[in-house]
Formats: sequence, C-alpha cells, structure tokens
Amino acid sequence: MKAKLKLFATTAFAAALVQPAIADETALDTFVKEGKTKVDFRYRYEGVEQDGIDNSANANTLRTRLTFESGSVNNFSFKLEMDDVRPVASEKFNSTSNGNTDYPVVADPKGTDLNQAFVQYKSGGFAAIGGRQRILLDDQRFVGGVGWRQNEQTYDGLSFKYGANGFTGSYNYVNNVNRIFGPTGARADLRGDVHLVNGSYAFSDAHKLTGFIYSMDFENGAALSNDTYGLRYVGDFGLAKLTASYATQSEAGDNPTSYTADYMLADLGGKIAGKVSWNLGYEVLGSDNGDKAFMTPLATLHKFQGWSDKFLGTPAVGIQDLYAGIGGSAGPVKLKLVYHQYAADSGGDDLGSEINAVAIYPINKKLKTLLKFADYSADTHATDTQKIWFMVQMSL
Repeated sequence: MKAKLKLFATTAFAAALVQPAIADETALDTFVKEGKTKVDFRYRYEGVEQDGIDNSANANTLRTRLTFESGSVNNFSFKLEMDDVRPVASEKFNSTSNGNTDYPVVADPKGTDLNQAFVQYKSGGFAAIGGRQRILLDDQRFVGGVGWRQNEQTYDGLSFKYGANGFTGSYNYVNNVNRIFGPTGARADLRGDVHLVNGSYAFSDAHKLTGFIYSMDFENGAALSNDTYGLRYVGDFGLAKLTASYATQSEAGDNPTSYTADYMLADLGGKIAGKVSWNLGYEVLGSDNGDKAFMTPLATLHKFQGWSDKFLGTPAVGIQDLYAGIGGSAGPVKLKLVYHQYAADSGGDDLGSEINAVAIYPINKKLKTLLKFADYSADTHATDTQKIWFMVQMSL
C-alpha cells in the first residue's frame, strides 16, 4: 500500500506540471490522435532440472503487454503500459508466489501489473520523467529492467537527463522498485530512497568514459543498502573493442554489516572476417575477507554470470568469472555460445562452470522465436542445474 501511495504522489506531482499543457480540448485531441498503441505477446516454455530437487520444473507462461504512448503537446507526453502474466498449463514450477516449493524456481509469477505510467517533458537535449518507468543504465550491470523475466522490473520516481556536445548526464530518484516477483507478495517491492547519478563523455565515436554514483537505502531490504562509486570505459580500436570498469562499494543506511568491496571488469571482443563475433572477459565481484561481497541488487542479473541464474545473490566469498564467447549466424538464425569458469574471490574455491547457448530466429519484423540452453556444473556452490527455454514473441 505504501508503494502505491508513493507512486500516486509521484505521478500526481508530474501530472500537475503537465496540466497547463492539456488545458484545452485540442491538446487532448493531439495526445490521443498522435499517440501510438502497441500490443505484445510473449509465450515461453522454461524447463529446469536441478540436483537436490526431485521434480523437474515445466513452466508455460504468456505475457501480454498493452502500451499507449501519447502524442506530444508543448513538449509534454505520457505513457501507460499494462502487463499480464499467466500460466497456460498446469503450474509445475515454483513461481516464488504459487507455493509449489517442491519444484525448481521459474520466477514468472501470475499477475496483472501497471508496468509503466509516467509523464514526460522533452526539449532539446533535456528530458524529465515522473512516475513509474524503466531505468536502464549502461549495460544494466548495476541498474536495469530484468527484461528477460515475464514481469519486468520498473521504478517509481523522478528522472532527469541532459545531453549535448558529447556529454550525457542523468539523475534518477527512486522511492520504490517494482521487482520481478510482483505484483503482489512480500518480495514484490523494494522501498526506500535510491539516488542514481550517471554521467558520460564521448571523446570521439570510438571512446567513451562514464562515471557513476549509486546510493541505495532500502526500508525493507536493509542488507541490500549500499553506496557505489565507479568508472566505465568503452573503446573501439578497430580490430577489437574494450570495455573496462571499476567500482568500490560500502554499506549504507541501516545495513547491519560494515564492509568494503570492489568490482572489476575487463572485456575484449571483436569480429573475424566481419561475420564471427568473439569476446573474452574477466569480471570480479570482490569480497571483504569472505564476510560480505559486492552486490548489484538492481541489476539485470540474468544477463551476467551465466543464464542458469546460480549467482543472483553474490556469495559472501565474492566471485571471479572468467568467460569466453563466440557468435555468428546460420542464414537468418543468430547463434551464440558462452563458457564460464567461476571461482571465489576470497579463498579461491572452485564455484563451478557453465555452458550457455542460444539461437534466435527473427521470422519477420513482428515475430521472432528463441531457443536457449544453460548447463551449470557445480563444485563448492549450489548444485548441478540444466535449463532450457523456447520462446515465441509477437509485437503488433
């Protein structure tokens, strides 16, 4: 209830700002007639076999998304988006809210949710948004939308962005995070005060440097509260592209654990003969003497450290991820294969290895299919897990 009241207050404040722009019937007519409506259907099968759980998960879910984006009047516009997630067969999986705990987790709970609802002002290089919105910063390693899951992660708050002459800067204030475990339940929201500052400068088309400060103080997740300061560099050297990042993190707010931990990333990639892509990377989420590790509670976590999702919460000993990937295409089908080797940052224990593979077939501009596989081999962390997905998405 508190999260809904905060969303109402934020959206009402934004609506008050836009009211002068819609004071006449012509403006309302423009909002509607120049608006765009989209419908998106995404069916997905997810199968999971996990050592230690006798039953295999078999999840068939359908996400239906309806989006309306208004026309612009005096630089103001608004957006509304509804999501509905439904199982389309028997629920032989643990959605995190259906009580089927004797099955592996497939975190796509049933429900209908207001995914986005915001007022926007845009003029030149400046933009301001108030309400429920997506926030996707850089590669989503620290702040993202978890778009892979059927129920997207969105944010209630205010956003400001400005860009000119190679510089782009943004500030986001968030008072509630609508997590993938919603729309209802104890884990559906993260409430608190979150400040996200991100600024980048492109020295040329090939080189960009970004600095960021993320301060997260959660009311109902004190152990996740943190202050993070970091830098990120992306450089294109022709034959190869380099991404490098460093960040340091410590506790914030009412976090009961005092700690300091570092984050490091080095990723080198390129193309062979313009057709076959490759990349080699090393990512570290450090640990403070094995007691507390660097964490990224608002990240698009499925994108990192393997698709089996065995490291959604960083182990206290931290994690080192050495990975290599190769990709290409067979006709219209896009292919990718990735291998991960995991180790503890503190103590060096073997945390297992993983193979990921995906094939994406865009049938046309409105319809695509996906086949995806993850195989995690455990050592001192978690248990052996295999996952397979088949997905069909139609956008109208």
